[in-house]
Amino acid sequence: MNQKINQIKEYVPVNEVKDYWDHLMEIVTGIMPNIIYATLILLVGMWVVRIINRMVHRFFEKKDYDLTLESFLQSFINIALKAILFVLVITQLGVKSSSLVAVVGAAGLAVGLALQGSLANFAGGVLILVFKPFRVGDFIEAQGISGTVSEISIFTTKINTFANLTAVIPNGDLSNHTIINYNTEPTRRDNIIFGIGYSSDIKKAKDLLLEICIHDVDVLKDPEPVVVVQNLGDSAVELSLRYWAQNEVFWDAHFRIIESAKLAFDKNGIEIPFPQRVVHQIKST
Repeated sequence: MNQKINQIKEYVPVNEVKDYWDHLMEIVTGIMPNIIYATLILLVGMWVVRIINRMVHRFFEKKDYDLTLESFLQSFINIALKAILFVLVITQLGVKSSSLVAVVGAAGLAVGLALQGSLANFAGGVLILVFKPFRVGDFIEAQGISGTVSEISIFTTKINTFANLTAVIPNGDLSNHTIINYNTEPTRRDNIIFGIGYSSDIKKAKDLLLEICIHDVDVLKDPEPVVVVQNLGDSAVELSLRYWAQNEVFWDAHFRIIESAKLAFDKNGIEIPFPQRVVHQIKST
């Protein structure tokens, strides 16, 4: 055993070990204040971040903002504050801020290029949540899809169609293209086209349509319903019935009036023609 210890002393002189130890203690002594200060900054910073987050939460509780927007902004503020705290702590430990900024910038560029489409959807989601072109529960038409908005998230919007199917549309597409919101106004005007035969009484047909609207509880009487001759088609005179109704009963009134018009036309001898072609045969002599 003593022989082995003597061999170790031969390889590592005692003076050299002492020098290593002194150098290590010098390094620890030099960085210890930075570690202590960084720890204090971290503890105090986390306490401050919690206080600010509570203040932000109370602020949104008093405001009537969209719940998704509130959640997003609170998360964003929390992450931003913690990122600033991280930079302060790292800088206190001796990392140069310029080097840290260069590394973060390079990483951000790489992530941005890789997630270009997602970032566009993220930006579109922020625009939708801030400017509110539609809300959850609104009936909209966008990207060739019509339905009721069921959910608005940061990256996508979910729409329930007439067939009870869920359509998921990226927010980037919604924010950069046309959106028709049918619930922005409390009332809507319908425009139903009825074709009647050329031999039918136009005035009588118009009176029947107006009478249906007068007796329908869902059709608004102000503005008054109107019927106009819209077009003389190939096989029918096209009458345009225009009336107003509340959004919540719009489709009920629409389908009911179409059915009532068909029954009234049949009862009063108003012909609803189908497309037809008249062929004249010329006999050769």
